[in-house]
Amino acid sequence: MKACQETVEYLSSRVEERPETAIILGSGLGALAGRLEHATGIPYGEIPHFVHATATGHRGNLICGTLGGKSVWVMQGRFHYYEGYTMRQVTYPVRVMKCLGVKNLLVSNAAGGINPAFSVGDLMMIRDHINLMPNPLIGPNDDAFGTRFPDMTRAYDREFIRIAGAIATSRGIALKTGVYVGLTGPSFETPAEYAFYGRAGGDAVGMSTVPEVIVARHAGLRVFGMSVITNEGYRFADGSVNDGAGVIAVARKAADTMTLLFSELVGRI
Repeated sequence: MKACQETVEYLSSRVEERPETAIILGSGLGALAGRLEHATGIPYGEIPHFVHATATGHRGNLICGTLGGKSVWVMQGRFHYYEGYTMRQVTYPVRVMKCLGVKNLLVSNAAGGINPAFSVGDLMMIRDHINLMPNPLIGPNDDAFGTRFPDMTRAYDREFIRIAGAIATSRGIALKTGVYVGLTGPSFETPAEYAFYGRAGGDAVGMSTVPEVIVARHAGLRVFGMSVITNEGYRFADGSVNDGAGVIAVARKAADTMTLLFSELVGRI
C-alpha cells in the first residue's frame, strides 16, 4: 500500500483530473490513446514503482485525457508475466487505479480464435475467463483492497456487456461473445493445445488480461473486456503458422472499431 500511495502522489502532482474509468490497451491497440482529447502522457519509466513494457506493440505510456466526453486513464501497453515480471508487478497498475478513485476498468487484448465460428478481425466481448496463470492474489492478502477470497462469478460486468452490445447493434458492428483463456506465453499454442482449450470451453486464448481482471474484481472495480481475434487457432491443416507481427497488424486494423465502441461505452457508464 505504501508503494501505491507514492505512485498516486506522483501522478496527482502531474494530473489534476480524477477519472472514474481506466482502459488497458493490448498488443497493437494503442491507437485509441491517440484519440484522447486534452491528453497528458507520462512514460512508465517516470512513474514510481512501474516497470517497463517490453512487449512488441506496447508503447509504455500512462495517459489521462477525455474520451466519450469523460476523463479516463489509459494504459498504452501493459505488463506481462512472460516478460519476467512477478504477478504483483503485472497487476500493480490496477491497484494504483483503485487508489486513484477509478471505479470501472476496460481491458483489451489481441487473442487467438479457438471457436471455429470466429474469423480474423472479429471483436469478442469477454463474458468469462479460464485462468491458467499463477493467481495474482497468492500471498498475504491486503485487506485495504479486498477480501481474502473474492468472488469471480460475474468477473465481467453484465450491464457493461449489455450496453456495449446495444452500441454495436446501433452502429451495425458485429460482435462475438465468449470465454477468454489466459496462458503465460510467450510461445504460441500448439494445434493440440488450441483443441484442448476449445473442448474445455474456451473461445479465444491469450497471454494477458486475466490477472488484471482478478485484481480489479478483488478491489471492487467493474470490468469490461474485449478481444480482437488476430489469428485462427483451428486452421493448421493448410500449413498456417502463428506470427507475432501478423498479430499486431490485425489488431491495428481493428483498433478504429474498438475505439468507437469504447468511446461510446465510456460515455454511458
